[in-house]
Amino acid sequence: MCGIVGYVGERPILPVLIEGLRRLEYRGYDSSGVAAFDGDEVRIYRAEGKLDRLMEKVQSVQLDGGTGLGHIRWATHGRPSEVNAHPHRGGRVTLVHNGIVENYRELKEKLKGHGAVFQSETDTEVIAHLIDHGLEEGVSPEEAIRKALNGIRGSYALGILFDFDPETIYAARMESPLVVGIGEGETFFASDVPALLPFTRRCIFLHDGEIARLTKREVTFTNLDGEHLEKPVKTIDWSPLMAEKEGFKHFMLKEIHEQPRAIIDTFRGTFSPDTGAFFMEDFQISPQWLREMKKISIIACGTSWHAALVGRRYLEGLARVPVEVDIASEFRYRDPLVDERTLLMAISQSGETADTLAGVRIAREKGAKILSICNVVESSLTRLSDGVVHTHAGPEIAVASTKAFTTQLVALFLVALYLGREIGGTLSVEETSHLFQSLTEVPSLMREILKEEPVIKGIARRLKDYRDFLYLGRGLNFPIALEGALKLKEISYIHAEGYPAGEMKHGPIALISPQMPVVFVAPSDRLVKKVLSNMEEVLARDGQVISVTTRGAQEVLDKSTYAIEIPPVEPLLEPLLTVVPLQLLAYHVADLLGTDVDQPRNLAKSVTVE
Repeated sequence: MCGIVGYVGERPILPVLIEGLRRLEYRGYDSSGVAAFDGDEVRIYRAEGKLDRLMEKVQSVQLDGGTGLGHIRWATHGRPSEVNAHPHRGGRVTLVHNGIVENYRELKEKLKGHGAVFQSETDTEVIAHLIDHGLEEGVSPEEAIRKALNGIRGSYALGILFDFDPETIYAARMESPLVVGIGEGETFFASDVPALLPFTRRCIFLHDGEIARLTKREVTFTNLDGEHLEKPVKTIDWSPLMAEKEGFKHFMLKEIHEQPRAIIDTFRGTFSPDTGAFFMEDFQISPQWLREMKKISIIACGTSWHAALVGRRYLEGLARVPVEVDIASEFRYRDPLVDERTLLMAISQSGETADTLAGVRIAREKGAKILSICNVVESSLTRLSDGVVHTHAGPEIAVASTKAFTTQLVALFLVALYLGREIGGTLSVEETSHLFQSLTEVPSLMREILKEEPVIKGIARRLKDYRDFLYLGRGLNFPIALEGALKLKEISYIHAEGYPAGEMKHGPIALISPQMPVVFVAPSDRLVKKVLSNMEEVLARDGQVISVTTRGAQEVLDKSTYAIEIPPVEPLLEPLLTVVPLQLLAYHVADLLGTDVDQPRNLAKSVTVE
């Protein structure tokens, strides 16, 4: 995954590009670069490493022009280096690219035969030379772009400059996100909305196979067949401050604290306890079809997969529908048994996760209906879906997902309530109203937990020097153990494993020692007594027990070396509370160790390539 940005207007070009890239830095950070007109000449500045290095390089540069492109890179083809950093040139063409050209090797050999000389190891440089080669045939820039893109196999979001046209930039998209921004006497494009928010909230989302031509005065759209398109302008209601840290040390910590607000925004207006009616306007799948479906298959990756595991229990318990859960990268390669009576639910924060999108396409080909749970309006996933439940987390900048996860849990809970009440008839109006009312109480309970952050930081200080952790949970809280372990490992680089507590004797118990703390997700639900025996086994081997449990659960507290207490809540909603202390524990361990919390090594926010 990479981030791209472009601008045409009267502002000084470099500050606009750098600001846009700063807001896209979560998409990649092994190199960055800008290309902009200085009079009639295109100048390129690139740097290996994080954006700060590029900013140092251009801080004293003054350019006489208002047209340019920017790129921030997460390497796929070609190692991180300045020569592989974007923008790339090919003859009279300069461009930036997010995506992968699958047939770049064969294209590269053909272009070499036409005299093209390549400077980098990237697949992207092929596109620049391919467009330039098209210009040699005397066609217009847009026709050269169209011809080149029709010869490419793979994914792309592109920003393109031509040396001979300092008043125009082009943008194009195929299976990689791209949004155009409309200002007064200026236009923009970017990989994601936050890059545009300092300048405009009027946006147009490109779809696959579309090309935009941007000038100061207007944006025009065509498709790969050259047909002109009319596209609606949407006003984005995210404020620029929502993409800033707002005084928190890291975006991750800010986003943990935003969860009560995000949860309210996700459930607000979806159900009326007075009438028992649901209002899920983007669901769009007919009740008649839902009554005839045979099963639900859920696909997701990473943190979203953990949400799916909780969602399976919601859907089976409340709607009494058989549910399968797959990791999307496995689902797409196993010839899954889905058909026209299957509801395929796909969960993705960004809506651009490559494996999830591939799984959705396979399910569609087999006749399944698609329901997506997604945080990004107009993402690739939502456009492939028959129905959508939008989470309303707002921009999630930190690579490690927090508020996206909890809003996904809320969305899954709402879908289970809807199916249980409106489709399956397994829930009465009273039961549905009670469960929804319990959900509305979660944000205030979550705020109580957030007030305990100093206690959790103190526990983190005592645990930060251990190199191995085991996370255990049962029932709904087994996926939370998985999520807690994932958070610790991805931002602190400490080895951590999540297991069902009942599986401890099937292997993990061999690892128990004073050097391996064991985190138990053990609220006082019906399974807590089963977990107590696991705690005894850890203590008998001189292990440390760290528990996340319900306030006043004395039996658990008595067996805990360290305990984090949560308020009592409807048992089905415990995962929304038990995950918060684990997020904070991982955050503070990582911060105390001095790791790059928001941009952990080797990771990027959205995995848009396989």
